[in-house]
Amino acid sequence: MMSEISRNGATGGGQPGRIGIGLELDEIHMKILEVLRENGRISVAALAERVGISRANAYTRFEALRADGAIKRFTAEIDHVRTGLGITALIFVTVRQQMWKQFRAELARMPEVEYCAITTGQHDAMIQVRVSDVAAVHTMVTDRLANIPAVKATETVFILDEVLKRPYVLPSDRDQAARAQRRPTPETQGDVPLGKMRFVGAAEGRAALRKDT
Repeated sequence: MMSEISRNGATGGGQPGRIGIGLELDEIHMKILEVLRENGRISVAALAERVGISRANAYTRFEALRADGAIKRFTAEIDHVRTGLGITALIFVTVRQQMWKQFRAELARMPEVEYCAITTGQHDAMIQVRVSDVAAVHTMVTDRLANIPAVKATETVFILDEVLKRPYVLPSDRDQAARAQRRPTPETQGDVPLGKMRFVGAAEGRAALRKDT
């Protein structure tokens, strides 16, 4: 499995796969990343078969991607509802500009925070939190964030449904989508849409019958 390969390759004092530093990603690298997106625990042999390269080539390219930093780490994706954190909220924060260091430090102490990004627009930062109930969000905003001097104002939005969540996106995804759009749709057969009639003149029809015979 990919995670086991990385651990086994990290022996000794040197950094494995340094040939990948400054790596220029090609089509094969992208295919490897596409496969790993579906299954990060895939074996090297299965990865090589899916991509259409040798096992040795798959191993070398994977280690190069990891050493280069294109692959940062392997982790698990969990069901937050099953783990008791079924409420997700986005908290938009306006930060006092001279107090960013304090804001970052206080945020790091909040285990409910899954993600934070500095943004443009009306607010300065967006925080995503996962908690057990709505009351926990209210407590976090009114009792904790509101008492941080660096926080000037907040706006909270609850997420009703996570419609689409990909592990990551790749430049090759757009190419695949464009190719899919160019494929003929099943509603058409030849130049005549299914469900519609095409009238053929009698003479044309008789000529076609003579050819068949």
